[in-house]
Amino acid sequence: MRLATFNLLHGVSVSGADPASLRPLLDERGRPIAPAPVMSDAPLRESARLLDADVLGLQEVDVHQERSGRAHQVRAVAEALDAPFWMFVPALRGTPGLERDWQAADAVDHRGYDDDPADVGPRYGVGLVSRHPVLAWRATLFDAAPWSLPLVVPAAPRPRVMRIPDEPRVAVAALIDTPRGRITVATAHLSFVPGYNVRQLRQLRTWLATMPRPLVLLGDFNLPGSLPRRITGWSPLVSAATYPSTGPRVQFDHVLADGLTDAQRLSVRPEVHTLPVSDHCAVSVDLTL
Repeated sequence: MRLATFNLLHGVSVSGADPASLRPLLDERGRPIAPAPVMSDAPLRESARLLDADVLGLQEVDVHQERSGRAHQVRAVAEALDAPFWMFVPALRGTPGLERDWQAADAVDHRGYDDDPADVGPRYGVGLVSRHPVLAWRATLFDAAPWSLPLVVPAAPRPRVMRIPDEPRVAVAALIDTPRGRITVATAHLSFVPGYNVRQLRQLRTWLATMPRPLVLLGDFNLPGSLPRRITGWSPLVSAATYPSTGPRVQFDHVLADGLTDAQRLSVRPEVHTLPVSDHCAVSVDLTL
């Protein structure tokens, strides 16, 4: 089976472009310039078909956002993969950006969505999609860091350093029943605030401790290289640069495993994919249970 993770940058196409140019810009007075809305989910669906994963973790996912044509991006990916089992779990209500003009998702949101209710407003979070039956779903949430972080933001006429607020973060896990046995798969998108993302990954390890093994954790942890392995003590199944997609230099996107047998570890075949959307590469592992 193929397991994969993909930070999809809410479906923005970056082919031939500098990924930084796709982030919110500031004008000469420091006012945000909104990027052009993404009005079609066709490139996202094509990306999913190219990845061809049996289980896919998604980060930076939009649902009913104007900027992404009000698409339900988890459902779109599931349809492209012919995967009947999926869940979207929002981290916030509204649209993430340079200002804290969103609200943290409430308790009802935390249970996630496996359908597309018409009354759901704009949401942003993570998703998990499976071609195999899901026996149980779980989700957990992490508060946003209480401080902002100075980051270089593309601006006119030159880049500027701005304090960017952190966002709430979320993880979702599924116990999946495959023809070769059961496996727990989880995905998460962690904070960009140094130290805060380390704490979240430790909390995530504790949260996953009681779930059945083997277990695979997929996601964008905003932690480079070998740090996730050192923090969790779990086995990394991919070691390769994944960001930016136009010329990868650092690994932010990881696949970690706990409870694999020696034979299962030897069966792993990792791959990094540059797809039609996102400033991140997708990462997959082919694994024999």
